[in-house]
Amino acid sequence: MDRFRALRIHDDGGVIAARYETIGLEALSAGEVVVRVRCSSINYKDALAATGAGRILRRYPLVGGIDLAGEVLASEDPRYRPGEAVLVTGCGLSETHDGGYAEVARVRGDWVVPLPAGLSLEDAMRIGTAGFTAALAIHRLEQNGQAPGNGPVLVTGASGGVGSLAIDMLAARGYEVVALTGKPGAADYLTAIGAARVLDRGTLELGQRPLEKVLWAGAIDNLGGEVLAWLTRTVDAFGNIASIGLAASPELRTSVMPFILRGVSLLGINSVLNPRAQRLAVWQRIATDLRPRHLGRIAGRTVAFEALLAAFPDYVAGRVQGRTLVRIG
Repeated sequence: MDRFRALRIHDDGGVIAARYETIGLEALSAGEVVVRVRCSSINYKDALAATGAGRILRRYPLVGGIDLAGEVLASEDPRYRPGEAVLVTGCGLSETHDGGYAEVARVRGDWVVPLPAGLSLEDAMRIGTAGFTAALAIHRLEQNGQAPGNGPVLVTGASGGVGSLAIDMLAARGYEVVALTGKPGAADYLTAIGAARVLDRGTLELGQRPLEKVLWAGAIDNLGGEVLAWLTRTVDAFGNIASIGLAASPELRTSVMPFILRGVSLLGINSVLNPRAQRLAVWQRIATDLRPRHLGRIAGRTVAFEALLAAFPDYVAGRVQGRTLVRIG
């Protein structure tokens, strides 16, 4: 394709504006692999970047979209051949490199993941960065000794994309999953995708002591701030907390007591700058033992490429539950 459509994000004198443009390959960031993009997804970061509600991009203009899936059109990297189905998530897309909201993308060979057997391009994007982050968190927890028999695992920010997929994946692995949400109306949804119990965030008593009563064997936290500090005080001895988000706050005020008296581990999860070998291993798990069982319910929404701009405000306002697939071509 000599010319193709892309949703590019500009800084117009300090005003962030996203608009559709017709461009050529020469306008895209450098890379060894050219991909015909078939689908993408919407993540919170995508909405922040396109609306200017958050300063995500490091340079302008850039094509939006931190996820993409499609077929290789051309490759200077011998690991990939034309027609091969591939995906890319994170890796600086729509941050320092042109992303997936275009009919054609050009990316670095080390970022490309061959589509795992058993996954369609559409399902890979229904899972996307959110599902990769959830799976990476579980992978790291289990590498550090987490197991279903240890006790309940709490997932905060449960109704979002990462939280929803984490609940589904953990339940499939046999964990007792407890969902913490600020949306009481989401309780039925969370139970349907695997939560054994649902807690209302507004009813939490966080306490002030360096160590509180043990409640959890482990946790996956999307919130940060006071809730993450509370988790450090309530996770059992040698339990793990995967920190994957800061939806509530980037602050963490705690003490060393949970770490030296209970041996609690706080694991930072970075799904953007992930070593390739680990990225491939986690995507293989997503296609096998961590494959979501309720993907149709979690990611039941689909939007057309042309409707992206209208879809972003609900994400910024926190009105979205689960995941959204974007059909590009």
